[in-house]
Amino acid sequence: MSDYQPVLLARLGKKSSCALETYVADGGYASWKKVLAGAKSGEWTPAKVTDLVKASGLRGRGGAGFPTGMKWTFVPPKEKRGDKPVYLLCNADESEPGTFKDRLLIETDPHQILEGMMLASFALEVKHAYVYIRGEMVHGAEILNAAVAEAYAAGLLGRDLLGSGVDLDVTIHRGAGAYICGEETALIESIEGKRGHPRIKPPFPAVSGAWNAPTVVNNVETLCCVKHILDRGPDWFKAIGRNDRNTGPKLYCVSGHVEKPGVYEAPMGILFKDLLAMCGGVKGGRKLKAVIPGGASAPMLTADEILEVPMDFDGVAAAKSMLGSAAVVVMDETTDMPKAVTNISKFFAHESCGQCTPCREGTPWLNKMLKRIVNGEGRQADVDLLLQVAGQMGNGMTICVFADAAIAPVLSAVPKFRAEFEAYVARSKKPGFDEPAPSDITPKVAERMAEGMHS
Repeated sequence: MSDYQPVLLARLGKKSSCALETYVADGGYASWKKVLAGAKSGEWTPAKVTDLVKASGLRGRGGAGFPTGMKWTFVPPKEKRGDKPVYLLCNADESEPGTFKDRLLIETDPHQILEGMMLASFALEVKHAYVYIRGEMVHGAEILNAAVAEAYAAGLLGRDLLGSGVDLDVTIHRGAGAYICGEETALIESIEGKRGHPRIKPPFPAVSGAWNAPTVVNNVETLCCVKHILDRGPDWFKAIGRNDRNTGPKLYCVSGHVEKPGVYEAPMGILFKDLLAMCGGVKGGRKLKAVIPGGASAPMLTADEILEVPMDFDGVAAAKSMLGSAAVVVMDETTDMPKAVTNISKFFAHESCGQCTPCREGTPWLNKMLKRIVNGEGRQADVDLLLQVAGQMGNGMTICVFADAAIAPVLSAVPKFRAEFEAYVARSKKPGFDEPAPSDITPKVAERMAEGMHS
């Protein structure tokens, strides 16, 4: 780690880092110009760029961790898709609580993102690409629009780019601020001007996405990596990661009880204890209690479970959580776990799109029960009822994985910190039932019974 040189954040802190002039001075757009120069002669083809990305082992940085180059190959070849265009959508929605890496890239190095989009667009034969940015990121949208205008003025976007015969337009599209639009099919619905509801799959976006045309959705950080793979080669990229399945540089958003919260770049697979040391350790020298390793939707891990975990897709999965967006939320020994889970559940109850019944009804139920517990009105049945309701919401019960995300904090925190939840119930002003609700009573019926007894 001591000799690691930042890649994605290499230009962070440089004067006028957002300007085209300084980006080019630092070697920016060299790969885009190289590809355009070789496009007409056939030296550079879409397949060649795709093969380089596949060889690098790059996996999506937005949460799912799907191999990027493989995802690109799902787009039907030209002879099968006919006259339909192909669209590239850059997912800059970044709605996951605790995640702020893409925002940093947008606000400090927008041309890095654009060059990654340009190279990906060439690989996919895209003529029009979009950046879908979260509506609240007003400043970021302004910076991106300014960068796009600079690229057009320099002939890097538009028609017949540098005489190559390649055409490419980029549009910045601001969303309305819905968490669910981070899911790629909901993002597609939103960019079409519809309500952000996830679609049933198949068909998958690579076959039928935006405006019923083949569409690829990639995260901001993912597209930035594409630029560096073309700059330095896939072998260089692979050499950075822990193994062939977890390659390249990675941005980690560290927040919570640490001395120095922020965005940290490290090789994919850094041990959690080393990442924590980069952040100055737990705030105030207190003991580590738990960590959310990949954003609010990732299952919590205790201090004993997380310290030696490699912070990559496979390492965190082996610990029975997920890397997700690499939003690392650190909680020290003073953390009130029932209150922390209640706060997260409030977010998910508010952000459910309402399309699927288990999610629409289940997320408010979870929040209602958790609030009842921490407000001193919990029942002895509530702790088990939390697990029962959560268990009925996930595992493929809904169109997208929002419900699975919403129940992850409950299903991980309650078994690991059950004593804290039961302590709240023991101090309750309204203890309610002496025994858990029978298994043949549905959660909704049990809720109504409880409300009737406490009214």
